[in-house]
Amino acid sequence: MTSLIRHVTIDCADPYELAGFWSRVLDLPLHDDDRPGDPEASIEGAGLLFLAVPETKTVKNRLHFDLQPQDRTRDEEVRRLVALGAALVADHRKPDGTGWAVLGDPEGNEFCVERSAPERAEG
Repeated sequence: MTSLIRHVTIDCADPYELAGFWSRVLDLPLHDDDRPGDPEASIEGAGLLFLAVPETKTVKNRLHFDLQPQDRTRDEEVRRLVALGAALVADHRKPDGTGWAVLGDPEGNEFCVERSAPERAEG
């Protein structure tokens, strides 16, 4: 029998707050049992588990998410995520519309925002 990945676990200082940020990013609810101050929090339907650890992030992530907007352009999504609390870390968008943006979540974990499917189809 093979194994199944049950969760992707993200170490963090404040699981409830960071899970709340990602809940808004993905438009998916937090687990009903999660409360502020809990040592862990999860997002329903995403397989993401946020776990409190004493250490802070010190180096670049070894694993990161690549997000593809579903109902807006890449640039609209970048603006939305920054408004939710993300920070632009590196901008790899090119004048011809290709490329991506690297953002950091509220605890500094990097993730990328790529072009939407319609943007990719355009060229």
